[in-house]
Amino acid sequence: MAEEALARIAQLYAIEAEIKDDPPERRREVRTERAKPLLDSFRSWLEAVLPQVAAKSAIAQAIRYALKRWEALLRYCDEGTLAIDNNPVERTLRGVALGRKNFLFAGNDAGGERAAAIYTLIETCKLNGVDPFAYLCDVLEKLPTWPHKRLSELLPFNWKPSLP
Repeated sequence: MAEEALARIAQLYAIEAEIKDDPPERRREVRTERAKPLLDSFRSWLEAVLPQVAAKSAIAQAIRYALKRWEALLRYCDEGTLAIDNNPVERTLRGVALGRKNFLFAGNDAGGERAAAIYTLIETCKLNGVDPFAYLCDVLEKLPTWPHKRLSELLPFNWKPSLP
């Protein structure tokens, strides 16, 4: 049963490998066309297999876990910007996890909150294809005289280095 489940999951990842460099709209189309039917079949298979396994077995727990979160799993099919799993997020957080001991020296809770805000800005820059160093240099220079009502223009996903 585990082999069958892994084979079905491998089919989904094969689709993702094919479309990884495509624009979000194309990924959504392919997922709707190809991955969603596989997922529907997978769910039916899981529901059929569940009564055949011992209720307290690890495989039964895994099946119940998947079925309980099925709607959340399907979201990636409807949104081309989402990944099939949380690996991109975990890769992004790896730097934070590696530096955890250093963060003990943030000084106090406020220092930790400031560090978290800076990490968030830097990672948001990376996710939006913005050079974090150029972004921070530009925004820190503009910030003292920037109109409060236009602060959203300085967020990494809206930022343009040529703004006056």
